[in-house]
Amino acid sequence: MMPSAQPSKTMPDLLARVRTCHACAGLPLGPKPILQADSHAKILIAGQAPGKRAHERGLPFDDPSGDRLRSWLGVSRDAFYDPHKFAILPMGFCFPGTGKGGDLPPRPECAPLWRQTLLDAMPQIRLTLVIGAYAQAWHLGAQRGRTLTETVGDWRAFWPDVIPLPHPSPRNQRWFKANPFFAADLVPVLQARVLELTSN
Repeated sequence: MMPSAQPSKTMPDLLARVRTCHACAGLPLGPKPILQADSHAKILIAGQAPGKRAHERGLPFDDPSGDRLRSWLGVSRDAFYDPHKFAILPMGFCFPGTGKGGDLPPRPECAPLWRQTLLDAMPQIRLTLVIGAYAQAWHLGAQRGRTLTETVGDWRAFWPDVIPLPHPSPRNQRWFKANPFFAADLVPVLQARVLELTSN
């Protein structure tokens, strides 16, 4: 039975309901929603879905992808895992399993059930970092480009409220080498914006 996604009176109540969600049946490691949120957060990290390591540890981006993401943001682990500063909401909250090309896509049940309710409970968000094609499809809709590279390359069109990003996975090393604009142009501006929002 799917839980109701009616608005909660408090964020802790909403998070408690999300973390007991069993809407996705048949997950290889079972349901274990992994997210970070607080009503005071100013930066939203909208990702894909937790990987196996995140599932095992119960912590989002606690892996080499997270190390790279934190370097892009110019923040420490402590700052990154402070829910008053960063909300972390993947498109699917549970590890979806793996396929031939890596982790499977986020489960489709999750976003319609919980996403807008959680976003509505975080009115202080001033910057949304949209990581990967699935998150960009949901958050950017028709504004996104034909490819992830095109969308990220057009990041100025979304500035300063939204920044589309590639996934920081080590699997994307070829993409980073083929698109030097990302490290040269986007990352310094991203770090400045993050510093501005987390310093106040």
